[in-house]
Amino acid sequence: MAFILNFILAVYPTDATENRRHVHVIHRGKKSKKTHRGNTVAKFWIEQDGVKCIEIDWSSLSAQENADILNAIDKNWETINRQIDKVFAGNKVTILTLDK
Repeated sequence: MAFILNFILAVYPTDATENRRHVHVIHRGKKSKKTHRGNTVAKFWIEQDGVKCIEIDWSSLSAQENADILNAIDKNWETINRQIDKVFAGNKVTILTLDK
């Protein structure tokens, strides 16, 4: 869905059944551009009851990495939500590079 630093912010169609929108943070390997759910290192909630509310659900990242991702999500919140809308509608999405 989107690249930020050495991470990919991803959402999966099955996430549509969850009660809050969120993104999975996946570590993008330095040697390979391929990734999968097994590399998920954090999960960030991005809204609550349709209102922007960004918080960490869980994370194995450093405090600085968490802060960088929180800031990037806040800065790019509308774009991330448009991407999530496309995924949940079953539409193909283009992977974006987000501003830090």
